[in-house]
Amino acid sequence: MTKLRAHNIAVSLDGFATGEGQSLETPFGHAGGRLMQWFFPTHTFVSTSGHESEAVGAGTRGVDDAFAAASWDGIGAEIMGRRKFGPQQGEWEDESWRGWWGEEPPFHTPVVVLTHHPRRDLRVGDTTFLFRDLAPADALALATEEARGADVRLGGGPSVIRSFLEADLVDHLHVVVVPILLGRGVRLWEGLEGIDERFDTEATASPSGVVHHVWTRKPG
Repeated sequence: MTKLRAHNIAVSLDGFATGEGQSLETPFGHAGGRLMQWFFPTHTFVSTSGHESEAVGAGTRGVDDAFAAASWDGIGAEIMGRRKFGPQQGEWEDESWRGWWGEEPPFHTPVVVLTHHPRRDLRVGDTTFLFRDLAPADALALATEEARGADVRLGGGPSVIRSFLEADLVDHLHVVVVPILLGRGVRLWEGLEGIDERFDTEATASPSGVVHHVWTRKPG
């Protein structure tokens, strides 16, 4: 059975999963790269972002890489919000934007991009972006069909993840608590009081200073 899984969702100690003021130059707003400081050095990030050619086996191994690598296992499609795809808002005035990832996105699967503004589907490398205005359940149904029996990854941002949690559709949630304070931005847990009762939880501390929290839906 296809599961909906969210991985590598980094939040600050005060609960913000992205900073304020996201733009082309600042994808995480005023947070800069601090939320993902644990992730960028990992072998998984280095290899999937195309930087591995500089050195065989480049990137760190260990706890953080093990969690990062798990996000790719058994995935057949992804769902993401428009702000993960790019910085534009409103009508698609410039369709030359093809995502943050260049001509070889790391997904290699269909990706459902949730947006209220129509745009033609886009193929970049072997990744196809499907732009749809869908409620969470309908988006999951489409992604499940595209995944062809594999799992679906819920890629973010925080508002999208929150909407799927509100709809009780998430089976696996991996949240990484980063020891910084942002003070402003978009909170992951806003309005989700008591949602933890639906999940079994485990926590693993990393030498990098972050703590990995894994939430697995309770049976039944």
